[in-house]
Amino acid sequence: MPRLTPIDYRKLVKVFEKEGFVHIRTKGDHLVYQKMGLLRPVIIPKYKYVPEFIILKNLKTAGISREEYLQLLQEI
Repeated sequence: MPRLTPIDYRKLVKVFEKEGFVHIRTKGDHLVYQKMGLLRPVIIPKYKYVPEFIILKNLKTAGISREEYLQLLQEI
């Protein structure tokens, strides 16, 4: 399984938008995305390189597997 690497927040936003998440607000330097049917929002910090642990936490919150994430990342 390929290892996750830090990516720019703009690419991460595109992945979640492609999966159907909608930007609902910005609080400081954090973007808040939500999708109908999920209880918790996904928080994406505006970092040049978002660390792996934040990506993994957001994937868990969104119910997206690593394989799905990597496939979405390739499609961007």
